[in-house]
This record gives sequence, C-alpha cells and structure tokens, in this order.
Amino acid sequence: MVSPSIQVSFRPKALVLPVSKDASTNQYVTQIKQRTPLVPAKLTIDLGAQSLWVDCEQNYVSSTYKPAHCNSAQCNLARSKACGTCFDGPKPGCNNNTCSLLLSSTMVATIGEVAQDVVAVQSTDGKSSGKVVSVSKFLFTCGSTFLLDGLASGVKGMAGLGRSKISMPSLFSAAFSFPRKFAVCLGSSNGVIFFGDGPYNFLPFNFDISKSLIYTPLILNPVSTAPASFEGDPSSDYFIGVTGISINEKPVALNKTLLSINEEGHGGTKISTVAPYTVLETSIYRALVRAFIKEIPGIPRVPAVAPFGACFNSKGIRFSRIGPGVPTIDLVLPNKAVWRIFGFNSMVRVKEDVLCLGFVDGGLEPTTSIVIGGHQLEDNLLQFDLAASKLGFSSSLLFRPTTCANFNFTSAA
Repeated sequence: MVSPSIQVSFRPKALVLPVSKDASTNQYVTQIKQRTPLVPAKLTIDLGAQSLWVDCEQNYVSSTYKPAHCNSAQCNLARSKACGTCFDGPKPGCNNNTCSLLLSSTMVATIGEVAQDVVAVQSTDGKSSGKVVSVSKFLFTCGSTFLLDGLASGVKGMAGLGRSKISMPSLFSAAFSFPRKFAVCLGSSNGVIFFGDGPYNFLPFNFDISKSLIYTPLILNPVSTAPASFEGDPSSDYFIGVTGISINEKPVALNKTLLSINEEGHGGTKISTVAPYTVLETSIYRALVRAFIKEIPGIPRVPAVAPFGACFNSKGIRFSRIGPGVPTIDLVLPNKAVWRIFGFNSMVRVKEDVLCLGFVDGGLEPTTSIVIGGHQLEDNLLQFDLAASKLGFSSSLLFRPTTCANFNFTSAA
C-alpha cells in the first residue's frame, strides 16, 4: 500500500477536526488546510463518501499539486477504473494520462481527476487540540464547481470518511501509523472528529468517552450505495445490523426482510451525515409513527410540517436534560445491544409549541431501508474501528452530562 509521505518533527497519536452545523442546510461542516501555500478549505462532512474532494476549477493554485498518472500506485489504491486525457490543461483537475473517480455531491455526480497535495490538520492527545501537522502527498479527487450547488455557503468540497483506502481516516492512519479508527461527535451547533484511537475527553469533567462505548459489528455492503458508481464497486457507507425497532421497549411489527441487505445491495441500515433526519422505507416509517402515537395518549396531534409526518402540540410535554419527555425509540442490534434514542434526538422543534417526530418517509423502494441521519446522531459519539469492523457508540452524552461541543479546542499551535 502507498503511504502518503509525511513531514513532521513528531508523530501524533491522533488528529482532530472541529465541526459546525450550518443552520440553513443542516449540513455538518469542517475545515482543513490544503495546498502550498496552505489555504483553509471548508468542507461538508460525508461519512459514507470514499474520498476527500475539492473544487479544483475555481482558484486552485498550489506548487505541490500532482495528478495521479494512469496505472500508478495512487490510481491502484484509489481502485480507479477510468483513465483519460484532458484538453483544457494542464491545470489542477485537468491533466493528460491521469486516472479519475466518480464523485458526488448532495444532488449530482461527475468524474474527477485523482491527485495529491499537502493537507494540514491539528494533532491531539485526546484532551485538547495541539500542533498542526501536515501530510505532503494526501490523495483527493478534483471536483467541479457545479458540485457545490446545494452545499453550505463557503464550502469548497466534501470530507469523505467512508469505507475505502483513500478516505480521510484511511489516509491519515497510513500516514502517521496510528490505529485505523476514527470518531465522529456531531452537535446541534459544534462538534468534533477524531482520527485515531482515544482518549476522547470532553469537558467539564474530562470524561474519556472511548472507555464507555457499546459495540456492534459494521457490515460491508458488497454493492455500492453511492449516487454514481462503477459496476462491482462495494459500498463505502457504514452499515449496522439493526434487527428491529422498539418504542418504550415494545417491539414494532416490521417487515424484517427489509432490515437485511439483499444480493442487489438493497435494504439494511446505514449511518449518514448528509441526511439531516433518519429516513425510513414507507412501511417501516408508518409502523414507527403508529406505535409512537399509541405511546403518547393525551398529547394532541397538530398539522404536519414538512418534511415530517407526525407533529404534536408540545404544551403538554415535559422537558428534561435529555430533551422532550417522549417515548424512547430503540434500534435493536445483534447480541441484545440497543441504540436508544431519547427526546433530544427523536423530536424536532419546528415552531413554538410544535414538536415533530424527526423521522422522514423515504418512499416504497429506497436503496437502503433505514438511513440514520444527523439529528439522531447529535451528542452521541460514534467510533468507527475499521480494522476490527465494528462501531462503538456512546448513546446520548447529555446523561454524562456533556455534549459534542465540549471538546477543548485550544488555539492552533
């Protein structure tokens, strides 16, 4: 395997990126520095995407940009199946005899040149952020400006954290020889991503959240679930084996065949940072809503507010540290593990006195039956262990009590 080469005076044990939530798009955004000289690049986080991609059409100027040439080690690592010429170049994103990958944004897909350049991020000891370190030949894909449509304002690309050899977690682990693990902690305002193992400490009590995770296997879907892919590509999304859903610990009757992945790669449950709310196949969605309503008698329904289908007058609902006092929703996992969703993560306040159940109807034949979205992930720490193919999850940090916004970011060294 090709390791991105590094130029650092010390070898960090882990890296850290700040995360903020963009209020107008509900996207989670981070920032890295890239190129020579270094410039900041704001990126929308895409947990399931196979690589970092950046818009190379607008003002991409760097003395260290290098395209990946056909049949090179970089192209093999990227599993590129396309090789071509470009007549507008040479310039970043357009060079002859280079390999390319399919890449997608929220709405559209295209093909982009595979390249490498300097990337710089902050290191961490798990307790606070530390020195900036750089990787001199970090692989990424060159995107086109039109892919930025629909992304948060000021964003220049997407941070792909997916299950591939050229995702950001894989490349950082290879560059710095630390464990193939990363953790995501999204917040309703701010959060954090760690590359590498714990500790993952959060103020005010400096709890190391990595010590109290519940584990469940990550499942590989052998068929791509990306908006655009080549035949034979596996999925770079992270799937888990949800076997059922319970409300107030009472099982919801579901068509269980939808919960497993079939030969075409359809079905199952994946985790997404680009879906703002959990999306359920129609029959699962209807069953969940029916069962939820049954468990909150006496709370008046009010007209639905899109994209939600079940909304309530919140005047009769009590609030606590973990949000509205509503029935718990459990995602049941193998070996009796349970991902429990409390009011803070299940309900969305759409206006004063109106709370909606924060799940969305995904239609009759979606590619994936359950897509766990951003709102349900907030203030839960998720650790993805790529070597052991398992997910560690904290359940709500609001019990601790802390939040994903409470990592100690000190000023950049």
